[in-house]
Formats: sequence, structure tokens, C-alpha cells
Amino acid sequence: MTTPTTTLSRERADLVETLDRHREFLRFTVRGLTDEQATRRTTVSELTLAGVIKHVASTEATWTRFIEGGPEAMSAGWTPEAWAREWRLEPGETLADVLARYEEVARHTDELVATLPDLDADHPLPEAPWFEPGARWSARRTFLHIIAETAQHAGHADVLRESLDGQKTMG
Repeated sequence: MTTPTTTLSRERADLVETLDRHREFLRFTVRGLTDEQATRRTTVSELTLAGVIKHVASTEATWTRFIEGGPEAMSAGWTPEAWAREWRLEPGETLADVLARYEEVARHTDELVATLPDLDADHPLPEAPWFEPGARWSARRTFLHIIAETAQHAGHADVLRESLDGQKTMG
């Protein structure tokens, strides 16, 4: 795999290819849907397909900021209200907008995978009850976390889509 300026090592190519595979599973879940369908709740949860994709894009962007600047960069602009907005379309926002934003985020992440000087570079995780005190994550570990988050939410989205109209991502 190559970018315009770089031939990727096997490890970096594997990271990008795995991310792309799970991103495509996620994007597939909204193929052919209207904004109304993509924002419809199909289970007892508050989750919608558009909201899941918006959240995944925001989460990926947050973790790439962590790789680039540490925990301070990760939490810039975070509020409980901002987090809640990640899960829904705001007035005037469309599914196409969310997908375009996701593409921007993905391009940035892929470029970071390709150009980061050292995948072993690390930062301390922010203080939070769900992180071990004093833990540090390397860029590599953080990219693996982004992959896991994307795959997990692609599975959620598959259930939501199947509940909407029977369409399945796989099978």
C-alpha cells in the first residue's frame, strides 16, 4: 500500500487496511438510507445509524489528537453536552455531512499511520476511572484501540440496520 509520499511498512499497511475494512462495514450499514431512516431508533436504545457513525468519527478524531498531542489535546473542547451531540444529527446536519466528516477523519488517521516517525511513541492516558492510573499508550496501541472501537460500533450498526429493514452487512 502506498500514499502519495510514502510506501508503507507491512505493519502500517496492516493497520490502515484493517481500519478501512471496519470503516467500510460501518459505512455499508447506511448505504441507500435517507436521513430519516438513518436517524430512526430501531431498538430500545437511543442509538441510531447516523449517530453511531458520527460518534465513531468523533472518537477516531479524539484518539488521533491524543497520538499527536497527548491527553491535553484529546480533551480539548470536551464537555458532557459535546459528547451527547456526538450521538445525534443536529438541526441542519445530514447523513451525507456525517459521512463526509468521517472521510476527512479517516484520511487524517491514515496519513498519521503513514507518516508518524515512531509507532512506539507514547503518552500518558488521561485520568479516568476506566484507565489504570499511570498507564501510557503508544501510537500503535492507540491505533489498535481505534480499530477495536470501529469494529465494535460497526457491529452495533449492523444490528440497527437489520432492525430497520432486514439488511445485513455480512450475510
